[in-house]
Amino acid sequence: MAEHKPQMSVEDFETIASGAPETVTLEFIHGRVGVKKARDGDHGTVVSWLTKRCMRARPDLVCGSQGLRVDAGGHNRARPDAVLTPEAHFAGHGAWAGPDGALMVVEVTCYDPDTDRRNRHEKPAVYGQAGIPLYLLIDRDSCTSTVHSGPDRRVGGYRDARVTKFGETLVLPDPVGIELDTEILKNYVR
Repeated sequence: MAEHKPQMSVEDFETIASGAPETVTLEFIHGRVGVKKARDGDHGTVVSWLTKRCMRARPDLVCGSQGLRVDAGGHNRARPDAVLTPEAHFAGHGAWAGPDGALMVVEVTCYDPDTDRRNRHEKPAVYGQAGIPLYLLIDRDSCTSTVHSGPDRRVGGYRDARVTKFGETLVLPDPVGIELDTEILKNYVR
């Protein structure tokens, strides 16, 4: 992505984000403020479904929400729909934590015009540069799940992406190491 002048400093962004109402989720990617569309009931159900399955298969892990500093310079701020980590990993970290310890980040598409740019291009770039082992995109637009693996810290992004159609078995490779039946995800799309 071409470099451009940031809209504001990351410190100013954090100040604004800290005062935003709970119904507004703000992110700061590539120097631009982004507003994540409010979750609909199906979106929340998909996140809950994934959380339960991950924690059932791997009780040593927790799947929750956490703001992350996601680039080598620490200037990007993302709020994934879910972050899979060892239990209590983010205790004491505050609103924005470093990505170390995050085994997987998850985004679920929201039927908004920014989905393509944000979830399919910008997020894999910054999550990969941050060294997060897996990025799972549950794409309700295309009825697919894409597991990005092999993060490339040097240039950003991931070396591998495996696409699975809803209804097929979704394989989350190591360090997560679980398989999920995605048939139910067909119920949560428009």
